[in-house]
Amino acid sequence: MINTDRVEMLLALMLLNSMKSASQQEKIVQLSLAGFSNVEIADLLQTTSAVVAQSIYAARNKSRKGSRKAKKKAR
Repeated sequence: MINTDRVEMLLALMLLNSMKSASQQEKIVQLSLAGFSNVEIADLLQTTSAVVAQSIYAARNKSRKGSRKAKKKAR
């Protein structure tokens, strides 16, 4: 039997390895999109879940502001 937790961890580490030059926020966003919880992401990146939550919040606000500006230009 394959331990799915272990497989998920290995896949997450492969993702992080492929993103060596990416910022911590970019790594956090990608891991979040992959379905990892804030605590799991924090463990993988050796940070706190509060830092992860703040990074996700900032990324969402950044993307919302960008889409609002695009809508205003289209008008």
